[in-house]
Amino acid sequence: MRWRSVCGVAVAFAVAVGAGAAPVVAAAADAQPADAEPAVRIVIETPRAGEPVANKVHQAPIRGNALAEGDRPAEFDIVLIIDVSGSTQVASGVDVDGDGVIGIDPQLELVTPGTYPPEMRNTDPGDSILAAEISAAKALLTTLDPKRIRVGVISFAGEMNPATGYRVRFDQQDAWVEVPLTHDFATVYSALEGIVARGPNGGTNFAAGIRLAVTELAALSGARSTPRANAKKVVLFLTDGLPTFPIGSGSTAEPGDTEAALNAARLAHKAGININTYALGPAALTNPIAATEIARITLGTFMPVQNPGDIISFLQGVTFANVEDVIFTNLTTREVSYDVNLSPDGSFSGFVPVTEGKNRIRVTALASDGMSGSVEFDLDFETAGLTSKELAMELDRIRERNKHLILLIERDRIQKFREQQRKVLEFDLLEDEPAETDGAGASGANE
Repeated sequence: MRWRSVCGVAVAFAVAVGAGAAPVVAAAADAQPADAEPAVRIVIETPRAGEPVANKVHQAPIRGNALAEGDRPAEFDIVLIIDVSGSTQVASGVDVDGDGVIGIDPQLELVTPGTYPPEMRNTDPGDSILAAEISAAKALLTTLDPKRIRVGVISFAGEMNPATGYRVRFDQQDAWVEVPLTHDFATVYSALEGIVARGPNGGTNFAAGIRLAVTELAALSGARSTPRANAKKVVLFLTDGLPTFPIGSGSTAEPGDTEAALNAARLAHKAGININTYALGPAALTNPIAATEIARITLGTFMPVQNPGDIISFLQGVTFANVEDVIFTNLTTREVSYDVNLSPDGSFSGFVPVTEGKNRIRVTALASDGMSGSVEFDLDFETAGLTSKELAMELDRIRERNKHLILLIERDRIQKFREQQRKVLEFDLLEDEPAETDGAGASGANE
């Protein structure tokens, strides 16, 4: 967890308490210009002003929204671009379908020859990279607010001539709108089910997927989505490989394929669209220049996912509002709560420890650039004999989520440690190698 406090920087805060209450704006000690943007804007939705909070346990729920500087829109249009090329049939490394068996790639494992067909790349199709992409997208939907967010889905691949490996037609369609931007997440869910049911096939045309997303988000000619001027436009681009189309063979990456993808990214940038790219697995990370440059050009983020199955957790950690973390502090009891669920759109919910009577609460949000903002308000708490089943369930869910994130962080730390040890070993081996004599070197030169 990254944390930096703001020192010597003027920060303005806003808080709204109650459904109809107007935000109350306060300035930091060092006054900003009147037209300056706040570093982080925080809006508290509940509890409402003057309304006591009652609970059986000494925990008070808090809900609200946080937006980093410049992110004024509270509405988002999100397009998921999903790679459905043939390589996404490979095992993801996790039990995606939950059947208790983790599919493996026989080509990469020590198995008895002849145990599996030579062309098999996954012993459990339900655990494929494509299945992990779809599961990640479904999990993301559960964290989004359909009242403020529209979601669309685009799949991309590239039909290949089985004899030559080239595109079947020069004008073929390599990307498809599975569902246009909509508030109806049930429709999005059904579209995702349809993608995984069809399965992987074909090459990898990054450019086609991005250009189609630009068409939908910018409501260009031929778009199936209706325009929404005030919504922030974001693309989540999931791929397990390199661009192999529209130039050359679909089984190899050509420089022209990467350039076509980057040109599409430049078009997205002109349309005000941020693209966050996720490179899944070793194949996508061997030369991720396309994925990293697409994110850089569009002011998005690049996320390497060494184990493709981890995308299910990583995608839920994405932030559209550029807010990395939110914590609650009870200034009265001097207790800090990290039991806060932060959604990609900046909305948050969680619990803060409280005592009977008046509690002074501070909510602090950390932006992606290291800046932070806080807001304080009074919360009146009283013990109630009401059931706390729903609140307890919410606490358990948040704590389980936090445990999973900690495991991912630990796994990443171990991976870096092992890589460091491998480099040390290689260095030691080089040190132990006998140096060539001048005579041997001269002889080699003469040969």
